[in-house]
Amino acid sequence: MRKILLAAAALGALSLAGCGGKGDDKLGDQAAEAAENKAEILDEIADNQSGAAEDATEAQADATRAAGGAKEEAIDDADVNADAMSNAQKDGLINGQ
Repeated sequence: MRKILLAAAALGALSLAGCGGKGDDKLGDQAAEAAENKAEILDEIADNQSGAAEDATEAQADATRAAGGAKEEAIDDADVNADAMSNAQKDGLINGQ
């Protein structure tokens, strides 16, 4: 149930991301998607754990999702000009490098 609620929240955040200014909101969407992919891997790991380890891994997944949402919002708010960026710069922005 928790995973369904988190997925629904992530989808809701992605749908709201299209309300930005003149920048390229796709970069923000890609950053959030990258974080969601990492969080899903953590959820799978947590499914194979129990007790405190499971709780810690689930908390890490939640934090990863939250960081992805914050990054998406920051990118969208900055209205970055993706056309003026190299692919390496875009990858760095999306993946936090």
